[in-house]
Amino acid sequence: MRHQDPAIAVALTALTPAGVSVGHRVIAAGDENALLEEEAEAFERSSTRVRRESGAARHVAREILGAWGFVAPPLPRTGKGPPKWPPGVVGSLSHDDTIAVAAVASAEAYRGIGIDVEPAVPLSSELVELVATPLERRRYAASILESRVLFAVKEAVYKAQFPSDGVFLDFQDIEVDLELKRAVTRNGRNVAISVTSVPRVLAFAFIAR
Repeated sequence: MRHQDPAIAVALTALTPAGVSVGHRVIAAGDENALLEEEAEAFERSSTRVRRESGAARHVAREILGAWGFVAPPLPRTGKGPPKWPPGVVGSLSHDDTIAVAAVASAEAYRGIGIDVEPAVPLSSELVELVATPLERRRYAASILESRVLFAVKEAVYKAQFPSDGVFLDFQDIEVDLELKRAVTRNGRNVAISVTSVPRVLAFAFIAR
C-alpha cells in the first residue's frame, strides 16, 4: 500500500468509464528498473528521473494487463511516441513527478482512451494563453483557466484520438466543453471527457466504438 494514494484511487474510480481498467502508483526510487529491455532502449539518454517516471507508469500498466491475462508484456515507445499495446488493447500512460497512472481498455469497445495527471498548481499567464482557445477564455472563469484542468483534458484528448486518427494536435486545435463533458478537435472528432482537480488534476478522454 505504500505505493498507493487512497485519494488518487477514489478520484480515478469516479472518473473511469465503463469497460476501462485504471491504476496508479506513487513513484519511488527503483521504478526505473521496471523498464523492460525492449522499453529501456528508447530512454538510454534520458535522466534517471524520466526513466523512473516512465518505468512506474509501465509497472502500473503491466499490473492491469496481468489481471487481463497478459504476462509482463513490453510496452515500447513507437516512433511517434505513444507506447505499443498488445493486440486487442488500447491504453494510455501518464505521470507527473509524483504519481504515475495507466488506463487499459478493449479495442473492441474503444477506438482510443487517454489519461493525464498533473499537479494541482496554477499555470503561468503565458501558458493560459497557449492552452486556452479564445472561446474558452470567454467561457471559463479565471479559476478554471489558471488551473491545469484544460491542459490535462487536452493532453488526454490528444492521446485518445491519436491511435485511430494519427493527427498531431496543438492545444488550440482542441475545444473543451466542461459542462457537456466533451471536446472537439480541429478534424471534427468528438471525444468524451471527465476531469477532477482534487487531489491532483486527473483527466480522462475516451472514444467509444
